[in-house]
Amino acid sequence: MSSAAPRSPLIDTLKGLACATIVWHHLAFYGPMSDVAMAWFPGVLAWLYEYGRMAVQVFLVLGGYLAMASLAPQGLARFDSAPLQVARRYVRLAIPYAVALLVAVLVAALVRPWFAHPSVPAEPSLPQLLANALLLQDIVGEEALSAGVWYVAIDFQLFALLVLLLAGVRALPGLAPGQRVLLVRVLVVAGTAASLLVFNRHSGLDMWALYFMGAYGLGVMAFWAVGSRRPALWLGGMAVLGALALALDFRARILVALVSALGLAWALRRPWTLPAGLAVALLQRLGQMSYSVFLVHFPVCLLVNALVHQVWPTAVWANALGMLAAFGLSLAAGRLLYRTVERPAPTWALALRWQASLVGAGMLVALSDGVL
Repeated sequence: MSSAAPRSPLIDTLKGLACATIVWHHLAFYGPMSDVAMAWFPGVLAWLYEYGRMAVQVFLVLGGYLAMASLAPQGLARFDSAPLQVARRYVRLAIPYAVALLVAVLVAALVRPWFAHPSVPAEPSLPQLLANALLLQDIVGEEALSAGVWYVAIDFQLFALLVLLLAGVRALPGLAPGQRVLLVRVLVVAGTAASLLVFNRHSGLDMWALYFMGAYGLGVMAFWAVGSRRPALWLGGMAVLGALALALDFRARILVALVSALGLAWALRRPWTLPAGLAVALLQRLGQMSYSVFLVHFPVCLLVNALVHQVWPTAVWANALGMLAAFGLSLAAGRLLYRTVERPAPTWALALRWQASLVGAGMLVALSDGVL
């Protein structure tokens, strides 16, 4: 969810908007504040509950766009070592991820004795802690320690897949640079089509990159459309591919991804600037720290839910204000995580230290609850 590519105000704004939507989706989905506040805001909360999760598709499209901008802006891999590139991505993702999961484990342990609600995670087990620390929870069938962290594993898989594709094409002998660029594009388009037309139609594959490659690949194609001398070919190809996928099996998430990719490419090719204003500035700032907010918001919302439910279990006004407070505190916690953990240069030592802290704290929690 972060990239070495140059920052774009539009992309930061879209990331901020998508991040805010995801936080509000989880506030509407997990409750109990939303259950009480539903009396005043039934339409808004029902929409967030049902459709707010679609904002993930925006992140997938932007992830593909930024990954290609960073890895191969001219069409060919500009990195030296594929394993090193994948390792760097893992470390950059894993450090704030492990810190946020540590917070989630501790908050769940704090509220579990006095807040009986389905949104509270159960006591962690050692296999669950190890699987979550290594981004393998869904693959090995372990419960996630926090809401939404599945996306981090998928983001890493997609990035690694793109790196390996670029490195593989570069390693092929006897091809001219232009032929290599063409082959990269053919393979990405083919993978995107396979995902949209086949893999994404099987929900049992949703722990693998191939399930999400359609939206990610549309983001890569949007990047090529922005830099192309004939953008209409890319935009038309994206539209045709998306239309085929929707005609074969209509999925609202694919429609959101398609509209996001086409809109992104169209907007970035036009000489216009975002309107000035406080709202846009705040969304841009949120977009810059969206990964940290995305990671840490669930334990913050869980804690606020528990406190409000204890004091005002049935007061609509208090629960509505509690949801606003949870959103604001999530942004504050995300900003703190961004400034102190995500922004500093990542190292393997830090990643291993925080992963060990997560597993150690989780084991202590489990021991205190008599699980281990």
